[in-house]
Amino acid sequence: MRPADFLLLFACCVAWGLNLPLTRWLVADIPPIFLAGIRFLGLAILLSPFLRPFPKQFGLVFAIAMCIGGVHFALLFLGLQAAPASAVAIVGQLGLPIVTILSILFLNEKVRWRRTLGMTLAFAGVIAILYQPGKFSFEIGLVYVAASAFVGATGSILMKRLDPIPALNLQAWVGLLSIIPLFGLSFVLETNQIPSLLKSEWHVWAGIVFSIVVVSIFGHSAYYQLVKKYDITLLAPLTLMTPVIAVATGVLVLHEPITLKLIIGGGLTLAGVFLVAARENKSLPSDAVAQAKTG
Repeated sequence: MRPADFLLLFACCVAWGLNLPLTRWLVADIPPIFLAGIRFLGLAILLSPFLRPFPKQFGLVFAIAMCIGGVHFALLFLGLQAAPASAVAIVGQLGLPIVTILSILFLNEKVRWRRTLGMTLAFAGVIAILYQPGKFSFEIGLVYVAASAFVGATGSILMKRLDPIPALNLQAWVGLLSIIPLFGLSFVLETNQIPSLLKSEWHVWAGIVFSIVVVSIFGHSAYYQLVKKYDITLLAPLTLMTPVIAVATGVLVLHEPITLKLIIGGGLTLAGVFLVAARENKSLPSDAVAQAKTG
């Protein structure tokens, strides 16, 4: 990989890695589902010039938008409200193993023992992080995150059925179609949305702009450009920089604790994801990696 392209990939990973601690910080002031709606509203406005042409497979695009947009982000942001960003960064890595399992079931993907081992390690690591000893229960915030990973992975599989479509055109429609479901869900489940937004200080608005412009538009667009130049099996392992950056930011900036459970579970999960990502995978949607990193 050319040094310039590696720096571009590193910039994507930094943006994605900062996004989870940033969102964890934002949902302390703004209801999480409403915040997700604001993010997609901004995305739809900025990408409105790319809404043309109208998607030929509109029904499929709508289903994808719900999976990688509205439903996925509602669950993820609810998880970030209740769980540390560092743990969310690790559990969110389940997206790639789940995509592989769905590829086996629906795309006739063939898996050898190394990737089977990788998936086993990844799931074992996440269970170790989720489980609360002595309570026979799981941390609800991280359960939301695991559910968001499954929904996002489903969206990545649906994308394999989509005819070629410009990345920004798809992003624009995902943003537009996610607005009403998210705001509707927020209206039913949340309170104090508008007052909390209006009384927000400038750094909250700056965080929202960062998540829209840098994370969504720059991060995804740059990554898609790299996918055109390099094999996904080269890019995917390198994107494991993302959860490392997220955990480090959560610890250093948000003062989140590093527990033995997080260290062991995180190590198992990242090792498993590396084994899954490093193996040749002809059916794996390229967007699956980006979904696993950004949520």
